Amino acid sequence: MRVLVVEDDPSLLKVIREIFEQESFLVDGAETGDEGYYMAEQAIYDLIILDVMLPGIGGVDIVRKLRSQLNRVPIILVTARDAVEDRVAGLDAGADDYVTKPFAVSELLARTRAVLRRHGTLDQEGELVWGSIRLMPTVRDACHGEQTLQLTATEYKLLEFFICNKDQILTREQIFDRVWGFDSGSATSAVDVYIHHLRKKLAGTGADHALRTVRGIGYLFKGEPHV
Repeated sequence: MRVLVVEDDPSLLKVIREIFEQESFLVDGAETGDEGYYMAEQAIYDLIILDVMLPGIGGVDIVRKLRSQLNRVPIILVTARDAVEDRVAGLDAGADDYVTKPFAVSELLARTRAVLRRHGTLDQEGELVWGSIRLMPTVRDACHGEQTLQLTATEYKLLEFFICNKDQILTREQIFDRVWGFDSGSATSAVDVYIHHLRKKLAGTGADHALRTVRGIGYLFKGEPHV
């Protein structure tokens, strides 16, 4: 999964980045509100960790802007301990939760898991699942029951991205940006090639039928098995 951390304190940004990287997240960072808002608009994230007090656009205003665009990305605000009004304003604007500085690593991760469960990204055991498929981020692979699917790193990223964004039409450009990155040197045609490979490995799991082509646009992964 991919998280955006917007924090103007470089040392705290580094700490939060390391926390999430240890949990097998891909992490992008920004130190100003304007940069963070631009990145949140340009890419699809599974979570945003957002400081309230930022140079440029403030954290609460970023939440309002994203929600006004119907962007449903889970957002956890980071606020000062005594800033009750910031917490209230952030939650009213559409943030999902908040942590107060200073915070414990365990609390941030617990709130992250709770937010992702509420959004349907994780199950009650904290795992990313679809039907009988369970993803294992530490080894970048997936299981169907007791059988390992033996996914490549790219195939795993594709499947994770689809499950995290189920029932949403994803363009080829969005998929390419997430999995390869526009500076990778590959072409967007790689998307179709690797999805073909992924479908073959998903054959018999039900997920191959859930991964549907939207002609002329991209792909859609259905949120419920056998739908």
